Amino acid sequence: MTTAVVVGAGPNGLAAALHLARNGVDVQVLEAADTVGGGARSGELSIPGLIHDHCSAFHPMGYGSPFWNEVGLENHGLRWRWPEIDCAHPLDNGEVGVLWRSLEQTVAGLGSDGRRWRLALADLVSGFDDLGHDLLRPILNVPSHPIRLAAFGPRAVLPASILARWFRTAPARALYGGVAAHAFTRLDRPLTASLSLMMLASGHRYGWPVAEGGTGSITAAAAAALGDAGGKIETGVRVTTRADIPTADIVLLDLSVAQVLSIYSDQLPPRVRRAYGRFRTGSSAFKVDFAIEGDIPWRNPECRAAGTVHLGGDYAEIAYAERQRAAGAMVDRPFILVGQQYLADPTRSSGNLNPIWSYAHVPDGYAGDATESVIRQIERFAPGFRDQIVATHSTGTDQLQAYNPNYIGGDIIGGANDGLQLVLRPRLATNPYSVGIPGVYLCSQSTPPGAGIHGLCGFHAARSALRDLDRTH
Repeated sequence: MTTAVVVGAGPNGLAAALHLARNGVDVQVLEAADTVGGGARSGELSIPGLIHDHCSAFHPMGYGSPFWNEVGLENHGLRWRWPEIDCAHPLDNGEVGVLWRSLEQTVAGLGSDGRRWRLALADLVSGFDDLGHDLLRPILNVPSHPIRLAAFGPRAVLPASILARWFRTAPARALYGGVAAHAFTRLDRPLTASLSLMMLASGHRYGWPVAEGGTGSITAAAAAALGDAGGKIETGVRVTTRADIPTADIVLLDLSVAQVLSIYSDQLPPRVRRAYGRFRTGSSAFKVDFAIEGDIPWRNPECRAAGTVHLGGDYAEIAYAERQRAAGAMVDRPFILVGQQYLADPTRSSGNLNPIWSYAHVPDGYAGDATESVIRQIERFAPGFRDQIVATHSTGTDQLQAYNPNYIGGDIIGGANDGLQLVLRPRLATNPYSVGIPGVYLCSQSTPPGAGIHGLCGFHAARSALRDLDRTH
C-alpha cells in the first residue's frame, strides 16, 4: 500500500492528507502544536467564554472551495453563517462604502459609481467558478476557459492604484482600496488589481461567511473527514530534521519555504535551493483581540451590521500606509481590519460581552506594540470604543511566529505578494509543488493559489504527488 506523511495539520496539510486518503493512500499527519488547524484555529484569548479566531476569520473561498465542497465538510459538523453586510469602509466625513453579498445591492448603494462597480465586476461574478478553475492553481497551465481568462487579463495586470481611478466617488474608491490592501503590498505594483478583483468577485459570489463556533470548526471538520477516510493525525510532533519524518512513498510539507530549506538544504537541487533562498516574506500583521461590553459604537449604522470593517480612511491614505509599510516604516494610522464575527455567529459571545478580532498591517518583523494604534483607529470611527473594552489580547509579529512557525516575522500569508512572486510561488516551475527531491512536495500557502482557507494548495500538491507516483510505477 502506498504510504504518505504530511507535515503540518493546517488547512492545506489536512486537504493534502484527505485527497491522498480518499485515493487509497495510508496517510499519517504530523502536527507540532497540540491541536490541528495552523492559521485556522479558534479559542478563548481574552476572557473565558468568548471565542476568538486566532488568525483567519472570513472565508469566501473556504465556502466556495471546490475541494471542501467535494469532501462535504458540512457532513462533519461545519456550519456556515453570514453577516447582514459583508464589509463596510467608513470615512471621516461620515460617508461609507458598503459591500453586500448582492452585487446589485452594492451597486445601488454606491450611487453614481454603481454602474462602474458593475462594469468592473459583473462578468467576474457570473463566471467566477469557471475563472477560479483556471486561476486557483499553478499559473503555468492550459486554461479550461480561455475566453473568460482573456477578458480578465487586461484588468488583472493593472496596479490597484490604476483601477482605483476608475471610481469617481470617495466611498467606492475607499471600499475598493480596503479590499486591495489585503494583498499586503504597495498598491501601485502591477498585478495587484488581480487579487482585489478576485476577492471582490468571490465575495459577491459566495459572501464573506464565518464558521459557526470559530474558524477552527473548518479544520475540525476536515480532521473528522480525514479520520473517516482512514487517515491518522499525531499532534505534539515537531519536525526539524529529515530524521523526524518517517519513511514514506510521499512526503508533503505544509511548511514555510525557510523550513523546507532548513530540513532538506543539502538534498535540494542547486536551482531549487537558490530559488527558495530568494523567496521573500514581508506580509506582517499585529493582531489585537478585544472583549467588549455591547457593540462597537460605530458612527455609521452600516458598520454595526458588517462582519468586517476596514479602517484606513480614504484611498490615498490606504495607499500611503501600504507604501510606507512596504518600505519598512510604521505609520501613525496603519490599515486596520476589524472582525465582528459574533454578529453572524452569536455562539462566540457570552452574555453582553462580545469578541472583537482585529489586526494592523505592519512592516516585516515589526518589533513594536501596535495596540494603541489599533484602538485609536477604531475610536476614530467609533468614539467611545475605548470605554467598552473589558480585556485586550495583543499578538505581535514574533508571537505570531511562535504560534505558527510558518508565520516568519509575522507574515501571515506565506510570502510577499509583489513582483513575479505574486504569481510564481514559490519558484518558476511547471510543478511548483515539487521541491526537486523525488516524492517530496511543498503544500503550504507559499504555493499556488496562495493564502486562504480553501485547502487548494494541499489538494493540488497531493494531485501532483499521485501523478508522479503513477508515472514511476
